[in-house]
Amino acid sequence: MSYRRLRAIFIKELHHITRDARSLGMALAVPVMFLLLFGFALSLDVDRIPTLVYDQDGTAESRDLIRQFAGSRFFDIRGWVNDYGEIERAIDRNRILMAVVIPRDYSRNVDAGREASVQIVLDGSDSNTASIALGYAESVVRNDSLALRTTTMNRRGGERVTSPVDARLRVWYNSSLESKNYVVPGLIAVILQIIAALLTSLTIAREWEMGTMEQILSTPLRPAEMVLGKMLAYFVVGLADATIAVLVGVFVFDVPFRGSVPLMVVSTCVFLFGALFWGIFVSAAAKTQLMAYQLGILSSFLPAFLLSGFVYSIESMPTVIQVITHIVPARYVVTILKGIFLKGVGIRVLWGELGFLALYAVLVFVLATRKLNQKLA
Repeated sequence: MSYRRLRAIFIKELHHITRDARSLGMALAVPVMFLLLFGFALSLDVDRIPTLVYDQDGTAESRDLIRQFAGSRFFDIRGWVNDYGEIERAIDRNRILMAVVIPRDYSRNVDAGREASVQIVLDGSDSNTASIALGYAESVVRNDSLALRTTTMNRRGGERVTSPVDARLRVWYNSSLESKNYVVPGLIAVILQIIAALLTSLTIAREWEMGTMEQILSTPLRPAEMVLGKMLAYFVVGLADATIAVLVGVFVFDVPFRGSVPLMVVSTCVFLFGALFWGIFVSAAAKTQLMAYQLGILSSFLPAFLLSGFVYSIESMPTVIQVITHIVPARYVVTILKGIFLKGVGIRVLWGELGFLALYAVLVFVLATRKLNQKLA
């Protein structure tokens, strides 16, 4: 392999990139646009749940329970109703997600020490959100029930009764439980996968369509030198995209960065190598730029978004799909970025994921070189 030929193809490709100012601007702006759009719009937090109250009891005890819901940040009391028909109409029109129904005998049962029922009506169209809302509602009712039981026993027994268990919860790594801290690091990985594959997916196909490949063939340039030279040119753009994405995540979204900057740089570089080589392989395999673009989208966006664990938990997927996710490189870089950002873990924990990315980069480089060699032959 000749350094002079490698440098020549690198400089040639850089000239292609810098001369197309609009494409270069889009390549640098798209990560910011994606981060801002998905970072603000894609929220996994379930709070301020729109709620109606149907209080058939109208007593101090029922009003105290309603105050417990109103005081929680998870519920937003939108009003009171007088029958089930109003609840049904509000759910049908998507005005509310939940309704709290307190029966007429609620306070009488509480005062008598009997079991008092509270009905929670939920819109189950979105099963995941409804399940989370139900969990929040059960927690509020359970805490209110415990307070009522303690008050009743204290009044009857003449002495204060305390809970035998003092549960103290401590949340590690994302103590504020904000979904942006979970979403943004994974989003950076997905964006880099998509941008890197699309940047290089057109490069070889464009050479054939523009007729410049014949000129390249007249030179002593080897397939491996062409692949490396083109990759290094787009690697500069990809590294700039990665830097922009990380800065936006840290300074715009305030995502904590607890890990090692050198490990972050090394991991990003190794991942970019593999993603860029994959784009070149797709470009070498495709016959036209349109086909290369479609293959690049299909092979980068969908796996990175759906099978990387970025949003959807891999553990909850069917077993066959879980097996398939092991060959998706975005899965490993999502794990690495979340570990570096949120947990501050190092190479002792992430060496397996980093090793897979390195192996993937070498394998795709070999495939791209062989495919290009076949096309040139």
